[in-house]
This record gives sequence, structure tokens and C-alpha cells, in this order.
Amino acid sequence: MLADLAPLIAATTQWLTRAYPASDGALAAALCEAQARQAVTVAAWLRYPTPTDAALVGIAGPGGSDRLDALNGTEADPDDAAWRSWVDEVVASWAACLLTDPELAARAVTMLAGGDHTRGTPVEFRRLTAPDDHDRRAAALLRHPDLVAPVAGLHQDRLLQRLGPGRALIA
Repeated sequence: MLADLAPLIAATTQWLTRAYPASDGALAAALCEAQARQAVTVAAWLRYPTPTDAALVGIAGPGGSDRLDALNGTEADPDDAAWRSWVDEVVASWAACLLTDPELAARAVTMLAGGDHTRGTPVEFRRLTAPDDHDRRAAALLRHPDLVAPVAGLHQDRLLQRLGPGRALIA
């Protein structure tokens, strides 16, 4: 199941870490990537909660990074076209929302409990929901609400609807 969304998660994580790079050094880059990957994973699992949803996005593709690149002022390298085609705009937007609001991230992680993606597998998202000082410094750009606001704002309403009171992913 997890492999179905792996290309989408990897590409969207890469887009976020290129758009909002780590502050400095290899350790900061690794911490920044870990936080982005956790946020993207939670967002992808919320957006595609069932095996059928994951299979459909695998067939149809997630849409690509064109709109995000334009919004962020990124000049896409033609050599990056393959991985950029796997970026999911909604997942990137939701991940940006989760990275800037630990309470919202905690609600999202709680909502995943017992769903198809987490059933039978212990999953921890500590770097997303409870970042320490090292995490915050490493991902200062990625977690800065004003900097990621254009991306987060694209689909924030849909995320808030998904996480609304009384709503659950599992029946």
C-alpha cells in the first residue's frame, strides 16, 4: 500500500525542500527533508485514504508542479520534468498547512489512526507534530507561515473541511 503513493510523496517532498531549502549544512537538510516527508505523507494519506484512491492517482497521475512553480517563481529545469510530474499540488498545499500549524498536524495524524495506511503499522510523525529547536531551525523557511502562505492557501479550505469536527476517514 505505501509503495502506491511513494512516487507522489517523494516528488512532493522534493518540491517543498527545493522551494523552501534548509538553513545550512547536511544535518539541517536531512532534518528539513524528514519534516517535509512526514507532512507530505500525512497529507497524501488524508487525500488518498483508500487503496482505490491510491491506485487511481497512480494511474491518472497527480497533476505536476506547474502551478506551484509559477506561484513560487521557480524556473523549472527541463531535466526535472519526470519527477515534477509526480508532484501533487493539493498534497503540497496541505503539507504546508500542517508544517505551519502543529495543532492542525496533530489533528491530521489523529485522524489517520486506524485507517488503511496505518493499520497494522506503527507510524510516528514526531518531527511534524512536535518539532524540537533543531527541527525548527533546520526548516525555518519551510515552517514560516508567511513564506509558505501562497502554497498553503491554495487548498487550505479543503483540508479544514476534511479535518472538520465529527468527520473521519474511516467508516
